[in-house]
Amino acid sequence: MNREYHKWYSHRVHRDMELLVFGHAGAKVLVFPTRCARFHEYEDIGLVAALGDKIEHGHLQLYCVDSIDQESFYCFWNHPQDRIHRHLQYEAYLLHEVLPLMWAKNRHPCVISHGCSFGAFHAVNFAFRHPHCFSKVAAFSGRYDLTQPVEDFRGLFDGHYDELIYFNTPSHFLPNVHDWGLLHQLRRLDIVFAIGDADPFLDNNRQISETLWNKGIWHALHLWRGRAHSASAWRKMVGLYI
Repeated sequence: MNREYHKWYSHRVHRDMELLVFGHAGAKVLVFPTRCARFHEYEDIGLVAALGDKIEHGHLQLYCVDSIDQESFYCFWNHPQDRIHRHLQYEAYLLHEVLPLMWAKNRHPCVISHGCSFGAFHAVNFAFRHPHCFSKVAAFSGRYDLTQPVEDFRGLFDGHYDELIYFNTPSHFLPNVHDWGLLHQLRRLDIVFAIGDADPFLDNNRQISETLWNKGIWHALHLWRGRAHSASAWRKMVGLYI
């Protein structure tokens, strides 16, 4: 299997950023790690191996990016407004550095945004904000409203709310999307959610699913038995939904 390590200084996030590429051809998959995890996590927890046949046969090419969650959403010593600004720097890095790299290396027309747990938030938020960049979204065990606490998971903005947080909260901005062009781009996406029927974020997944149906946006919401918020469950999910 082709495996490449890339590292460069990003002037958009003002530090070195790293990523791994797996595969030589096929649909390009932008892979986000879980909360505060690193670019090598997807390989470490066996998800690259779970997709090994598809990668080896040139059906998929993975681009596993790093996160800066500890500098943005989970940087609790910083003001929430500064946290979301830091996230937007990360988004600019993805838009203007990572996606162009993907296209330079591989001209396959299909681009997939994918992640598990907090990576699912990134995958959905990024793809829904920029649907013209993607063909598919595959989000497993995700949370799409970071403003509200859920069980032991705290809200990430300490009660602060502004326009930037609104436009980076899919559960909030999606119901108010009325622009025909944006709706057309969202409707052409192949959208797949998978979540356990005992996952604390199940209600949020059902809410965003209902919103998508109300907007005429076709998608799939797959419920798995139990919490299913683990690498062992995700290893099974990727083979079915990616």
